[in-house]
Amino acid sequence: MAEISTIAQTGSPSSPRVKGSRVWLDMDQKELDDAYDQRVYAPNHEVIAKRRRLASESLLKRRGEPERLAYGPTAIEQLDIYKTRRSNAPINIFIHGGAWRNGQAKDTAYLAEMYVDAGAHFVIPDFIQIDDAGGNLMPMAQQVRAAVACVFKNAARFGGDPNRIYITGHSSGAHLSGCALVTDWQKDFGLAPDIIKGGLLVSGMYDLKPVRLSKRSEYVKFTDEIEYALSSQRHLDKLNAPIIVAHGSQETPEFQRQAREFAAAVKAAGKPVELIVGEGFNHFEMQETLGNPYGIGGRAALKLMGLSTNPT
Repeated sequence: MAEISTIAQTGSPSSPRVKGSRVWLDMDQKELDDAYDQRVYAPNHEVIAKRRRLASESLLKRRGEPERLAYGPTAIEQLDIYKTRRSNAPINIFIHGGAWRNGQAKDTAYLAEMYVDAGAHFVIPDFIQIDDAGGNLMPMAQQVRAAVACVFKNAARFGGDPNRIYITGHSSGAHLSGCALVTDWQKDFGLAPDIIKGGLLVSGMYDLKPVRLSKRSEYVKFTDEIEYALSSQRHLDKLNAPIIVAHGSQETPEFQRQAREFAAAVKAAGKPVELIVGEGFNHFEMQETLGNPYGIGGRAALKLMGLSTNPT
């Protein structure tokens, strides 16, 4: 007998439909595809995108352009540095999201103000997008790692403390930040294994198996090697920093499950982790909280770096 699905994806009941064969857990293909498309669960996403764009434009007008530093040989391999007035200050590296296929460093400039005012440098790398990489996620992950290594090596030059580097990521940026946190820094870059002192992962993905089964495989060329190598949950033996994992209560069921299960796996591995749930926040709204010292994300970021919520 056919099963009827009446999942409410945008806050109001959807029309009954015939449920297809299960693809992942209790989801059929459409449900899984929707669970990896945040726009389905956030009808206000276009309004939020405009709000963030205007906030970033305003920040750049008021504060001026950031310092731009190349961390690799290609044009995209550059990062923006928003400097605080304090010397030998901690550094927060922010990895932006965009489903691996869009977004630029300048789009999230608005987040920098809180960190700079709190006494931290804020760094946002640009990196290759999935379409430009031919569907291969590996170059993207490698560029994020290279950007972190570059910040470590150049920290003292722009007034940063190389021993207080933290990473924050949102959405696909949280996935890439998770990959950075489980990097073998000694083997791959000749650096200490704990160059990242803490991570804040907001609304991310930490095991790529279900993602591979979703419609994201239409533009990402997943392989067994990539699924394994870039699933941070499978490499927790290399995690050398405390982390905070966060998600909104209005995000897709898969993004919520990914956060819960990743945090539980980190805890089971005996590593320090805290799980935070933003009640009433959807995926895109969770990013905005990262720029508010009293917001879910901003408070967590400052706590991780040992900084006060009171601006200097």
